[in-house]
Amino acid sequence: MKLALVFNPFKYKLHEENLRIVQKYFGLFPPLSLAWTAAIAEQAGHEAIIVDARTERLSPEETLARLEKFKPDILGFLMTTYMFRETLEWIRFLKSRLKVPVVVGGYNLRVYPRESLSPPEIDFGVVEQAYFTLPALLKELEGEREFSRVPGLVYKKDGEILVTPHPQKIVFDDFPFPARHLLPNHLYAEFPTERKNFTVMVTSLGCPMRCTFCEAGKTAYNPRTPIRVVDEMQECHDRHGIREIDIFDYEFPMIRERTLAICRELQKRNLDLTWACRSRVDTVDPELLEEMHRAGCRRIYYGLESGVQEMLDKMQKGVTLQKIERTIAATKKLGIKPLGFFLVGCPGETAKTVKQTVKFARKLDLDYVQFSKLTAKPLTTMWKKLVEESGYDYWRGYILGNTEEKVLPRPWTELSNEEIDRLARWAYVSYHSRPRFLIRSVLGVKSWDEFRRKFRAYLDMVFKQEKLSRPDEKFLAYDENAPRFTSRYQKSPRLPH
Repeated sequence: MKLALVFNPFKYKLHEENLRIVQKYFGLFPPLSLAWTAAIAEQAGHEAIIVDARTERLSPEETLARLEKFKPDILGFLMTTYMFRETLEWIRFLKSRLKVPVVVGGYNLRVYPRESLSPPEIDFGVVEQAYFTLPALLKELEGEREFSRVPGLVYKKDGEILVTPHPQKIVFDDFPFPARHLLPNHLYAEFPTERKNFTVMVTSLGCPMRCTFCEAGKTAYNPRTPIRVVDEMQECHDRHGIREIDIFDYEFPMIRERTLAICRELQKRNLDLTWACRSRVDTVDPELLEEMHRAGCRRIYYGLESGVQEMLDKMQKGVTLQKIERTIAATKKLGIKPLGFFLVGCPGETAKTVKQTVKFARKLDLDYVQFSKLTAKPLTTMWKKLVEESGYDYWRGYILGNTEEKVLPRPWTELSNEEIDRLARWAYVSYHSRPRFLIRSVLGVKSWDEFRRKFRAYLDMVFKQEKLSRPDEKFLAYDENAPRFTSRYQKSPRLPH
């Protein structure tokens, strides 16, 4: 079978947790889920391509031209809740021309499997990871088409939408490496990126912590072994010329001995790589941070959320402000840049508590901060409570197409959505406009392209007004004003096409 996977561009949404300007400059990341899907298909003996229309700025017509050359037997799409509607537009356009079945997958299918298959253009859905489901689906499409035998599949039969059980246990260590050979790796970057080529990795699934705002809270932790992790990093380095990796795990240093083993194996192989990860402040210590630095870790994105202890307690964060301060100080001392994720609009939030959080962030003197608007995302504790108390599920209605796109209510705070937007913007500008921070940022820039990108982002944040009344009508991939991530710290060797 010939499987064609498409990653379409998407526009800003009113229900986004990030400000519009932040989303514009956030980055261009490889569609890792599709790369894993392609690798699973290839491992089962099938042929696959990935068309990253967002990163390559392809129109639907240009994407169609590539697909017509490939002549796929089936089309695949990543169907997130946020970008469901524009992905559906792309599915309708491409399927009407190619006349082949469509399979969708992604996090959204776990929450709304039947709703996701309600459009007639979508034929199949993968509820869990594709590891068992996709090979079985392709086998049935080639043969007897008895889809009830495919584990974790959503499909249609006699006017019904059916979901099959998935009794197999997902062992993340068994997964093949993502098919990065099908991606334009030289085009990817995120806002703080300093080296090229750049990619992202995921080395574990799930997170057992109890944070009420996170969709992964209280889910089973499923890590890959240290050797598999470093082997993938080695492949990125050797085969794809990658020199910088951002590890997208919810919590990378969850198991201390595993993290140490990964770091020591990286030091043993002496790869020319730098990397970043996400972490809580209570899962690292000076000894571990030192090993991480020796292994190439240069940035850690810490989930800090608030500078008010009461806010942290209400969100069941399980850390103290004192612990945050000690961890950030230790990180900086060892030469790793600490970056902080904060939330605006926490339970009980006021303008005063937002100002306290910004004051706390300044005290920490982080290298970069992100202030997101706390949103009740699907499967979070806050979403479950909101649906239970209101009797209405906005996200379900959005998927079904009977709900107008809008900003979600935040009944846990007396701040209005407009006030939260203004406070989040003020927090960004206030933090990043400090003379000391600006001087340090300029001195740390590695190229003219990097300076131009970051300077433009700063000017947009300070001088451009947010349009809160409606979403941006332009696809990001078509917007000539969108940033092109072309900065270089060290040029990678040219790779054969």
